[in-house]
Amino acid sequence: MMTASIRNNQLNLLARKAGYNLALRHFRTAQEFAGDVGDGFNLADVLNNALNEEKIEEFQIRPVVNILLAEKFGYSFESQNLKEKVDSFDNLTKVVESWSNIQVVLVYTDANDGVHLLNPEDPEPWNAALPLSKDECIVCYVGSFEDVRPGVLEDAARDVYSLLYGGKVRNKAGYRASENLKQFLEEEPVVDEPAAVQVEQTAKHAELIPAAPAAGGSKKLTAKIAVNVTNELFHNGNVEAWKRIIESYKLKYPFLNVLIWYEGERINDINALFKWGKVKHGVPIMYSVAGENPTDISKLRKYLFEGASQRFEAFLHGAPGTILQLF
Repeated sequence: MMTASIRNNQLNLLARKAGYNLALRHFRTAQEFAGDVGDGFNLADVLNNALNEEKIEEFQIRPVVNILLAEKFGYSFESQNLKEKVDSFDNLTKVVESWSNIQVVLVYTDANDGVHLLNPEDPEPWNAALPLSKDECIVCYVGSFEDVRPGVLEDAARDVYSLLYGGKVRNKAGYRASENLKQFLEEEPVVDEPAAVQVEQTAKHAELIPAAPAAGGSKKLTAKIAVNVTNELFHNGNVEAWKRIIESYKLKYPFLNVLIWYEGERINDINALFKWGKVKHGVPIMYSVAGENPTDISKLRKYLFEGASQRFEAFLHGAPGTILQLF
């Protein structure tokens, strides 16, 4: 139980103008990050960007992570002192990128190098942190994009550690989005139209459709992943942002096809769907990726979330026809 002397001193920081302003700025910043997490962004990515732009300082990281992930959004978390040295995150990334209903944030503390925020699907922060030293503290936060049965998030946190140490795990119910489990097969045949027809459609509809995949290999359709519109309306600017994001993805992965779905219907003409005012704030748009060995699904989701928000203008820089280097 908290003693009276401690309780009476809890707000001493706020007794002076400098402390009050410091706390106020922190609260406002944390609230802004809450909106990003609610939009589907990984908090590790959000905070790393904020650190790079000097919007926050390292001492703010732990309070922000705990208040948002553990308290506000109900993430499960597990702390460990690393049982062994970790030299690679490839095993973790390979598996976690298929968990379309699970969001993972790792907070690693290096006694000599400070705090590292790690998203299993974003390699740059990992490259700066590796190797992770034995006995150093690491905390795994795991949340979901939709409701899951009790125990799923705790299982996912334990599986993250197993993967980090090079082990193997079984994907469990709840790790993937419900549409994939209830309605769609993970391996679904994709009908490829002749290349000439695809080129004609690309010119006619400005839709980014790939050339036919090379012969051989299995073609897969990923789970349908929801992107909630967080702009007031999904208007022409958001449309253009999505087109540029998908175009950038196609440049990196020419044999993968990004499919867009709305209200259960496959959308072949992106311009015809997203007319001014049709898709409003809070309405989900679905996408999936078809082809051999779909990859970078999480990063694509991250950019499409941003393109559906008020931050769409970040993708509109450059002259018409400019292809962004996003992947």
